[in-house]
Amino acid sequence: MSKVHQILSKKIFLAIFLLAFPLFVVCLSSFFSHVRVLLHEKALERTSSILNTTMQHMVIFMSAIETAANSNAWLLEENFNPESLQALSRRIVSLNGSVYSCTVSTEPDALPQGGRYFSVYTVNEGDTILTMVEPDFDYTDRVWYQAAIQSGRACWVDPFSDFNEAYVSTTDAVCSYSRPLRPHGDRIEGVVSTDFSFTKLTELIRDTDLPFPSAYYMLLGADGRFLLHPQASLLFRKTIFSDIDPIQNPDVITLGQEMIAGKQGIMHVVKNGVKYHVCYAPVPGAPWSLALVCHDDEVLIDFYHLFYLVIGLVVVGLFLIVWLAFIVVRNNMRPLNQLMEATKKISNGQYDEVIERSDRKDVISKLQNAFALMQEAIVSRDESICRMTEQLNKENEELEQATQLAEKSMEEKHVLFRHILRQIKTPLDVIDGLTHVVLDNLVSRKNMGSVAETMKLNAARLSRRVAMLYDSSTEGASNEEKDARNDEVSCNQIAKESIAYIRDLNPTMEAHFESELPDDACILTSQIYFKRSLCEIILNAVKFSDGKHITFRITQSDTEVCFIIEDVGPGMPKDSQPLFTQPFMKLDMESQGLGIGLPLVKRHITSLGGEVILDTAYQQGCRIILKMPK
Repeated sequence: MSKVHQILSKKIFLAIFLLAFPLFVVCLSSFFSHVRVLLHEKALERTSSILNTTMQHMVIFMSAIETAANSNAWLLEENFNPESLQALSRRIVSLNGSVYSCTVSTEPDALPQGGRYFSVYTVNEGDTILTMVEPDFDYTDRVWYQAAIQSGRACWVDPFSDFNEAYVSTTDAVCSYSRPLRPHGDRIEGVVSTDFSFTKLTELIRDTDLPFPSAYYMLLGADGRFLLHPQASLLFRKTIFSDIDPIQNPDVITLGQEMIAGKQGIMHVVKNGVKYHVCYAPVPGAPWSLALVCHDDEVLIDFYHLFYLVIGLVVVGLFLIVWLAFIVVRNNMRPLNQLMEATKKISNGQYDEVIERSDRKDVISKLQNAFALMQEAIVSRDESICRMTEQLNKENEELEQATQLAEKSMEEKHVLFRHILRQIKTPLDVIDGLTHVVLDNLVSRKNMGSVAETMKLNAARLSRRVAMLYDSSTEGASNEEKDARNDEVSCNQIAKESIAYIRDLNPTMEAHFESELPDDACILTSQIYFKRSLCEIILNAVKFSDGKHITFRITQSDTEVCFIIEDVGPGMPKDSQPLFTQPFMKLDMESQGLGIGLPLVKRHITSLGGEVILDTAYQQGCRIILKMPK
């Protein structure tokens, strides 16, 4: 095999390795994850099995205590007298080795011959069984007595000490199974309580096998008190919720609630930064819950051993693979380093850097030749870009000069337009004034009055055209923006004035006016621009209809006043409706007008805070609505 093939084989091997390594890592991670789950499940099964075995020992032990009370309850009820109760109490203790003591107590005054309170107590002191009638004291408040009386059935009570009620310890604590006695029917007249030493139960539980060295049992009472725990300082004094921060240790709170509720399960609990595996179950027939607590690290000890072994082998293997890969890459990268130095200079702008061509046939030589071609293409493209940049700069300069000339021409056009408007407006004002003089002095002369009236009408129309041209200019728009919009205008008055103004221009016009507003209803606006807008809409209605059926209505809402102008003309075609406020747009290009009336109306009304609406639902002509804020 040739040298080229050998180099290529090494590179292919390296590429395959780099592709296979992530897959290997994924498979290894999946393997560890699966092993962890299997080992954890195996540990959970072992823990649950040991807990069930211990629970069976407890049930057997407690069943003996329950049997001692239940099997003799009928004898106590049949022989409910002081002498028989003493004998039967002694009989229960002597015949049952698991029973530490037995107490038979009656309800107050239930046995008059025994006094108000009668209670017989028998205790097994090892080699001696002692039976005594307890002195006359009120035992009705004792937990073993109250539990049976209140529930009305046999039940277990938490460990207690009759000799020292303020402090209960494992040395003197006893657990009682209390059963009510009904010698004369359904009424409870006494309680029999069979007790066992809690020390004996503790020894029974602790003698069972534990799955792990640091594992321990935990027994909780009905209120969450510790009845069994390796820390003696917690027994009977504190609950599982004592000295626990619910924010930092929510798992402990949840575990306590589950155990108190009498539930069975498996839970992971983190306390003080240490993770525990807890398997718990309720004690049958008793308000207690037994839990087997194991350190999670001990549960997964086999997994950790396997993990460290495999990781060690993987690290060694990876080191060898990396070392071999390094040698291969170093040998193949040597010619590439020279190529990299040349390309760095090119990337920094030194396009004249020459990359030598190679006559070899391997992959690196082919890459070197490709970079040489690329360098030549870059130099050629750079020269082309420089030429294009120079040409674009020249064109940009010419375009900038043309733009400046266009702006200058536009400014000159606006100046000329303003001069023309001013020169036209002045003689028109003179004509209008002379017309008034002629009318005032020649009233009796009919012909002169008609001429003067014609002059005034044409002057008014010309004045309107000039005003429109002025408003459409830049100066007119600027003056409109500066105009104060604080004129208090009567809605009905300005509508009537607008109708009268258009009637002066078109004497044959007939317009019907109606309003639902009182005459003193006003809006705050600019009188001159608002009136121009109303006049322009009325004039359009006259122009594009017969001028005889024009209606002007004023309505209102809570926030707006609507000025509605409608005619019975041909209306506006649908294809022209979206363009009705566009400048220089006319339905009939041969008709009079400049095509800027409605655009000016839209600009005026919009600047006044209103809105121009073409009512497309109106089919009998054209209806335009101006909405102005109150």
